[in-house]
Amino acid sequence: MSKQVVLITGALTGIGRAAAVAFAKKGAKVVVAGRHAEVGNALAVELRSFGAEAEFINVDVRKEDEVRAMVDKTVARFGRLDVAVNNAATEGQVGPITDQTAESYAATFDTNVLGVVLSMKHEVRAMQGQGSGNIINISSTYGHEGAAGASIYVGSKHAVEGITKSVALEIAQSGIRVNGVAPGPTDTGMLTRFTGTPENKAALVSGVPLGRLGLSEEVADAIVFIASDAASFITGHILNVDGGHTAN
Repeated sequence: MSKQVVLITGALTGIGRAAAVAFAKKGAKVVVAGRHAEVGNALAVELRSFGAEAEFINVDVRKEDEVRAMVDKTVARFGRLDVAVNNAATEGQVGPITDQTAESYAATFDTNVLGVVLSMKHEVRAMQGQGSGNIINISSTYGHEGAAGASIYVGSKHAVEGITKSVALEIAQSGIRVNGVAPGPTDTGMLTRFTGTPENKAALVSGVPLGRLGLSEEVADAIVFIASDAASFITGHILNVDGGHTAN
């Protein structure tokens, strides 16, 4: 793990931030990417306090020039790219289908789907040159379920899972593994915005056999595992981290 160079998009809050901390504590060299420089630079300083080498890159994953530069800067700084965690996402406009517009669709899909496509395009480019690498796309259990009032978000995560599996098959012979991690109800800022009220948020617990919301740190541990040599024969897989939610 100490030799891994890890790039994480959407790294400044929630699951992305927890993953950055988890990798840093394992001794990885970590590049955190996001759209808020002050928060990103502060996170890089925190990661260095764990003894890790860490850098922040300002990026909007909807813009290919910025994504290309993000990957190139990572390789220029650390010499390679071993692990890419594509976590940047938005819940979009939650509400009934009759309230959705072309604009609300684009706002969600441009980040959640186009952002993953552009990130993988340039991550694969870098990894093919070295003959190895791991890409982990962050989905959701909604990526293989439905959810009333969240059709656009749910559709975007279904797309992420289909793209993940397809790219895994496409590049399986290149030494690059591509997997997804699908969190169930996890106690993050996005979940708070998504549910709207404390009552709605608490109601999700009733569908979790373990009887509680997940923690970002628990999802991060699964991401670190999928990126490790202990998962060397796993590709094209979506790993649920959901307290039994999808088994219920």
